[in-house]
Amino acid sequence: MMGLAAALGAAWWMIFGLKPYTLEPAALQARYAVSAPHDVVSAASAPAGAQAASRLQLTPATVPWPGAVAFDLTLQSFDGAKAVGRIVFPEDPAQRASGSRWPVLIAMHGLGRTHLRWWHDEFRGRPTIENTHRITPLALQQGFVVVALDARGHGVRRGNGPVPSELLENLHLWGAREPYERMIIDTVRDYRVLLDELARRPDLDATSAAAVGYSMGGQMALLLAGVDSRVQAVAAMVPPHLDQRVAAVAPINVAGQLGGRRVWLVTADDDEYASAKHNAALFATLPAEPQNRHLRHPGGHLLPAGYVDDLVPWLQAVLSGRTEGPGPLRSSATP
Repeated sequence: MMGLAAALGAAWWMIFGLKPYTLEPAALQARYAVSAPHDVVSAASAPAGAQAASRLQLTPATVPWPGAVAFDLTLQSFDGAKAVGRIVFPEDPAQRASGSRWPVLIAMHGLGRTHLRWWHDEFRGRPTIENTHRITPLALQQGFVVVALDARGHGVRRGNGPVPSELLENLHLWGAREPYERMIIDTVRDYRVLLDELARRPDLDATSAAAVGYSMGGQMALLLAGVDSRVQAVAAMVPPHLDQRVAAVAPINVAGQLGGRRVWLVTADDDEYASAKHNAALFATLPAEPQNRHLRHPGGHLLPAGYVDDLVPWLQAVLSGRTEGPGPLRSSATP
């Protein structure tokens, strides 16, 4: 029986086991390219009298922070798909002084979540245990405009296909690599199109944006920075470890290209999705620059609530552009 089990296991591995592969930097960049021309004019920046044809449509929304002004958004992406999300301004953009531009913070949610986790402490009775909703008001207080999209296959974009967790199960059990990679890659491409549109607005500085993400969102934030130079700073919380079996979506394959960026990696030493060793290897792959930080916490994938306060210096440093002292810096929560 043991011999039969071993034989069956070997047969399964030969048929379904994922094989590692490599991608040269140019090939990786090509996977995330947005080839469709963006020749439409944003409604917000259209000249007087011009027809406002835009990939980005905004409708007023509400958020719980006094003074903030929010809009739900729909975005026609590179392939015609409709992305949905929200953009929140620290004050009424209609009152913004001419020539003054807000910095942009892109917020990316985790697997199985939605963009609503950046605005609300609960959704359908389930709490936002990642505490991402606490990051948004801190960013608004610093003067950022915060924008988030639903990832492909999430929220109202789910459609009739497998739920995101099933994509991971199919990846590991049956070697179904392409659907998982496609979800990540095309979501990152959605954000590239979003940056194109935001850059058309005269009140936003989307050519020097920052990205923050939790779990899968941390993974995508690193990938977006790696393929789009407009993202100049990243705060990645507990990104999962991914190896060369999914090379196109493994953050370690873009980490070495993030020279000159301000990258803060926030990890947990007992994370079930990325070991302390894997996290250290990811940080070590980043260019050795003083503005980078590795903040380590005890516990698992769900970080202690205090990690949010640790990000305030990152937000402030992004705005000031200054370089602090030597890194990596260990969080006060680290044993």
